[in-house]
Amino acid sequence: MIHHDTLAAFIKDGAPLLKKGPVALIFAEDEVELDATIRHHLGAGFLYVIVFAMPEFEIADDVADDIVRVSYNMLSTAALETAVSAVMKATGDIWIYYCFNAEFLFFPFIENRTVGEMIAFNVEERRDTILTYVIDLYTGDLWQNANAVCIEDAHLDKTGYYALARKDRWNNDLDRQLDYFGGLRWRFEEHIPAPRRRIDRVAIFRNKPGLVFFPDHTFNDPEYNTYSCPWHHNITAAVCSFRTAKALKRNPGSTFEIDTFKWHNSALFEWHSQQLLDLGLIEPGQWF
Repeated sequence: MIHHDTLAAFIKDGAPLLKKGPVALIFAEDEVELDATIRHHLGAGFLYVIVFAMPEFEIADDVADDIVRVSYNMLSTAALETAVSAVMKATGDIWIYYCFNAEFLFFPFIENRTVGEMIAFNVEERRDTILTYVIDLYTGDLWQNANAVCIEDAHLDKTGYYALARKDRWNNDLDRQLDYFGGLRWRFEEHIPAPRRRIDRVAIFRNKPGLVFFPDHTFNDPEYNTYSCPWHHNITAAVCSFRTAKALKRNPGSTFEIDTFKWHNSALFEWHSQQLLDLGLIEPGQWF
């Protein structure tokens, strides 16, 4: 394992070596399913997996040799955008993906194709981003799994997702930009600050000079924030995430208000892209 003691050390000595992608940036807020998150993204075909984690976080031996580790405190102010922006400035024309621990990327046919193959197809479509939707996962039994996380008993919402037109400062609709909602952030919205209720995230993107990453998971280039090109639908992916469920049970203001996350539209997550395709949560576009 290559280990950098600080973000500055990684930006100086590690990031400039990332000449080819795709690169996965995994931000560890805690140790919950950190090893599983790393294994999943190594299996997806990322050329480099960079893990930003506190020095005391333990990482399993079977994955430690395959990652680059950066000591980093995710509790610091603007931790995510600081690190992502620093990596963008220190690297060149490469594809970057980012997520947190206990989050798992799924795209159409991931069982048989790599993330590199998906990106190559996307480049042929003249697209520099792949829009992802954060699909909430949660345990079916909060008494057995008090932190709301259990891979073997993961559930997701089958329905309840919707989109609204994204507006500019003059309240005009932005071209091919939508705000997406659903999942636990919709069902328990009284516990979620309004700016954090969206579930869309431009998690896979092509870096370029002058590109700016904003705290709301959008970019300064409007085309990067679109869901598809003008002439047909494009491929989309999902980041299946325990993060919201984990936060709702950890937050003293919501934990005692929630006895279960299950409802009549819950389904056991099958850990397979076909389920997400069947539910309409990801889109193959022209990629068959």
